[in-house]
Amino acid sequence: MGREIDESWIEEAVERYRRIDALLAEFDRAVRSVEVSVRSADGAVEVVVTADGTIRDVRIEERPQGRVADVSRSVREAVTAAADAAVWARQKLHAETFGDYRSLHGGTHEAR
Repeated sequence: MGREIDESWIEEAVERYRRIDALLAEFDRAVRSVEVSVRSADGAVEVVVTADGTIRDVRIEERPQGRVADVSRSVREAVTAAADAAVWARQKLHAETFGDYRSLHGGTHEAR
């Protein structure tokens, strides 16, 4: 006995794949363009990072009696916070981009 192919299910799966592919391209563009700015705890260093983790800028506030060790600590804090912010931004973009997508795993389908 031969198996029947569910044409409508296949067409739906192909359309879902195309939609996911388009959403993924949109997501990739967004993570490269969305920027998040964070500061070190003491406010001396600001880091601008994209959602894909690329550091776009580092700004160090001039201080009359700043020690190198203090500036180094501030830079580490700001870079660490920027990495966390990039993860947060990427997760937020992912939820916004793919939030309406429903899984194909909603039910089982067997070829007949």
